[in-house]
Amino acid sequence: MKKYIFCQNYLIYISIYIASLACFSYLWAGNQQHNVYFEGTNHELHVFKIHGKNPGKTLMLIGGIQGDEPGGFLSADQYVDMSLFKGNLIVVPRANFYSILLGKRTVNVDMNRKFAGGGKQTYEANVVEILKKLIDESDMLLNLHDGSGFFSEKWENNNRNPMRYGQSIIADCDVYINPNTGEKLELGKIAREVAKDINRYIADSRHHFHFNNHRTHSRDSRHKEQRKSATYYSLYRRGIPAYGVESSKTLPLEQKVFHHHLAINAFMKYLDIVPETPAVKIDPPRLKHVIISVNNDMPVVVEDGQTLHIDKGDTIMITHVESNYDRGIVADVLGYGTVNDVRKRIKINKNTKINVIKDHYHCGSVNIALGGKRNRITTETNAQHHRSSDILFYWVKINGISGYYNNYERIPVVKGDTIELVEIISSLYEPSDITFNFKGFVPSPRNNSGEDRGFVIRTDCDLQEKFSLNREGRIFHAVPSINGKIIGELFFEMVDPLLSYVVFKVNKNDKRCVSPGETIFATEKAFVELIDCKTNIFKNKGVRFFINGENSPRLLVRPYTAIDWNVLAQYPDQHKKQRFRLDIERESLLLGTIYIEIDPLHVDRSEISVIESPQDSIYQ
Repeated sequence: MKKYIFCQNYLIYISIYIASLACFSYLWAGNQQHNVYFEGTNHELHVFKIHGKNPGKTLMLIGGIQGDEPGGFLSADQYVDMSLFKGNLIVVPRANFYSILLGKRTVNVDMNRKFAGGGKQTYEANVVEILKKLIDESDMLLNLHDGSGFFSEKWENNNRNPMRYGQSIIADCDVYINPNTGEKLELGKIAREVAKDINRYIADSRHHFHFNNHRTHSRDSRHKEQRKSATYYSLYRRGIPAYGVESSKTLPLEQKVFHHHLAINAFMKYLDIVPETPAVKIDPPRLKHVIISVNNDMPVVVEDGQTLHIDKGDTIMITHVESNYDRGIVADVLGYGTVNDVRKRIKINKNTKINVIKDHYHCGSVNIALGGKRNRITTETNAQHHRSSDILFYWVKINGISGYYNNYERIPVVKGDTIELVEIISSLYEPSDITFNFKGFVPSPRNNSGEDRGFVIRTDCDLQEKFSLNREGRIFHAVPSINGKIIGELFFEMVDPLLSYVVFKVNKNDKRCVSPGETIFATEKAFVELIDCKTNIFKNKGVRFFINGENSPRLLVRPYTAIDWNVLAQYPDQHKKQRFRLDIERESLLLGTIYIEIDPLHVDRSEISVIESPQDSIYQ
């Protein structure tokens, strides 16, 4: 017995030693340094430093600082394995890994608004402190994004105008002179040269890149929120040139990644960094196996679709996940832990499943079943697994718009949106044989058959919180089954509606961007017209605007209609100030308020000013 224990421990020691050598080789092969911060958390941060064979400039790439922009983080990820002849790269492919896993822009706060400091000490702030140190090691920063619409210096339409971001290279100013060194940085000139280089490879001129000067430091900038961003910190706090590279969200994913590649390569060319250009590779993620230790025993290998049998109360730990990708992989023990349960000890008291996810996409799963011989692995449920995999996608309508989703996918839904389960598309089953049940929704007490296809579900009033996962009211799920046997699952994550800003046309030819809590000062004869607003609600469905004052009725304000101050209030005293509030609402929920103060004496008729609120504004 002692000999067996000695041999077992010796084998474990040798395995760890060999693994450490392999890890060391991985970290430094090809003169690459790989650092992991916050390991084992949902916001695990991987930083890669690639050193060229010859010295040169250092370019820093940040991807995924906002998790719903895959073009940026998938592009950055493909530079990790690059070898360089000259120069250096610092690559942070997934700066906000947790938001990527959830498929949403933010979790607690917008990470790209934490570089000015202040506020609560969330995980986003901790990640930003690491990013700041890395910026100091670089000669230039590129923050990779997918932006809305198409940027244009002139207002062409709602999707192509100066307030859009897509297909642009953003800088915080055209020319920056370092107050400490006197060094002159011509950011606009560099960006225009880079855009010209990029556009040689883009056939459709409507998709060409343009320089987008946010003039962030100027008092009349429309983008004052960017003063809290990574690029502003890099330029104005550290004197390091920085750009936001924005591919349009409306373009196909491979095209977005390709355009980011073009931009990165063009900036590398400008800095004289000599690379091997990576190819665009976006293969579907596939799980091979999961290595699991039960009660600290020797780990077992469980392949995709297999079932591991354990006893009730056993503790499992996922020590490794093998798939066709090395990065962006997490394993989620459903009903336990967090989104990322790798290397965590979890006590199991009921049957469950381990879902393996790459970024926001489902790779595969293994089952954990109570009973039977411990550590026994069976494939008898493989048929069920393959049937589950044979569900090609779910057809779901969000706010009446059709979408097609993979099995086990997590769909972000803004509270107040409507959901309709339309159909399940399967290569194995007849849809009529499947019951599709949205847990927490009852269409009628008289008709609760569990079949919920065809019903329009209002997420603000039709869902029962006690049927959500962990009864938190945040994640609901729809379950397809045949004769009571579950064959898949689809998750819906409720997101609070957020207002970022409202766009006004003032004086008939100028446009102003006003954030919640800010105040507009104007005269009673000023021309003010509401033309747009930015929320996280699809097409601003259900968003309405109401204005009222101390002695005025509450009136609906329609977009592209000038506000008539005479209707709102009569001035018995021409010297009296009037204060109004513009409430932006969705159904019964207040998204934000903008204040308007009419001051006949102290504001010139041709002038409208916006005073920032002392409180932090919410931006998207």
